[in-house]
Amino acid sequence: MTLFIDGDAFPNLLKPIVLKAIERLQIKTFVIANKKITVGKSKLIEYLIVDQGADEADHKIVEMVEEHDLVITADIPLADRIISKNAHAIDHRGELYSVENIKQYLTMRNFMQEMRDAGEMTGGPKAFGVKDAQNFANQLNAFLQKKFM
Repeated sequence: MTLFIDGDAFPNLLKPIVLKAIERLQIKTFVIANKKITVGKSKLIEYLIVDQGADEADHKIVEMVEEHDLVITADIPLADRIISKNAHAIDHRGELYSVENIKQYLTMRNFMQEMRDAGEMTGGPKAFGVKDAQNFANQLNAFLQKKFM
């Protein structure tokens, strides 16, 4: 299994959590973004900077991901593309996307986008906090335990 991190908007609170898991389980990891970001120093992490553009990092991740890989992303359309390749996706708040739930998340995301496009003030997600990081850590550890134990 290879780990891919959608580096655009990757929360700083998650960096030590992910780095610890990468090192502990020796997981080959790619961090892909359109600007330089650092999760930490590790011989297991390769940083790829893609061209500027809304979905350039997403396209690169989809191109590289293989069945059973894991992608960390808050981008629901990207998660949908990952799931369709029989890989796994988890968001920054610990939601593990699956064949069973990804279409529901995508439908809700698209509905909210239509509301915003129509001028509705829907507000954004709540601020990312320590509880979100803990939920992510718990879900990541549970997923990795199934994969590596």
